[in-house]
Amino acid sequence: MVIAPDAGKGGWSDCFASEARVAKKDDVGFIGALVDHAVANHDVDPDRVYLMGVSRGGWMAYAVATALPRKLAAFSVVLAGMPPPGRCKEPAVPLPALVFGCTADPLIYYRGGKPWYAFGFAEPVRSIEDTVHAWRELAGLADVPDVVHLPEGDERARTRVTRYMWGRAPDGLQVGLYRIDGAGHAEPSRLKRYPRFINWLTGPQNADLEAAEAAWDFFKPKRANLKRA
Repeated sequence: MVIAPDAGKGGWSDCFASEARVAKKDDVGFIGALVDHAVANHDVDPDRVYLMGVSRGGWMAYAVATALPRKLAAFSVVLAGMPPPGRCKEPAVPLPALVFGCTADPLIYYRGGKPWYAFGFAEPVRSIEDTVHAWRELAGLADVPDVVHLPEGDERARTRVTRYMWGRAPDGLQVGLYRIDGAGHAEPSRLKRYPRFINWLTGPQNADLEAAEAAWDFFKPKRANLKRA
């Protein structure tokens, strides 16, 4: 089963949302209620609930993974770093996590901070690698990843993908990073291509993998009951 929630008017009350905003629009509670409804009414296995978000949806995924970790077996975030330390509540329960980051992202910087042209419309973020480090450290995984350089689908393309994976048991606690060098604010996909005029704004889109398929490969063996044991 796939559930695709809509943020509605005003966007998500994500990991940057103030307490006042959350009091008016509790989207963590909304996602939690969707999970409970799916388990109660649609025969969904409560030990196989996975969450994935892109861009601001990624910030929402961080918020849910931090607040409701025991409802999830694993989560994935595309094109979004976490808030800097001290900006919001830090995660306290380890989860399998898979993060996709593009080094030439002009909207949510891979290296952290925020674009000068965002003015007051965006918050600074920690770097993608610092975000991955936070989840890896929480999981107690040694800082020695398995590294795979993905084959290039188009030798003329300006983007390259490297996968880093901490933790070697696919059915255990793992933290992974897909680093897409040269790509912009566009989830990697061979099939779902952005129009060229969008690429002018967001930067190049990688076509060496499908982000959703890579996330599903990561999710499939994960079970929440193993994490709780």
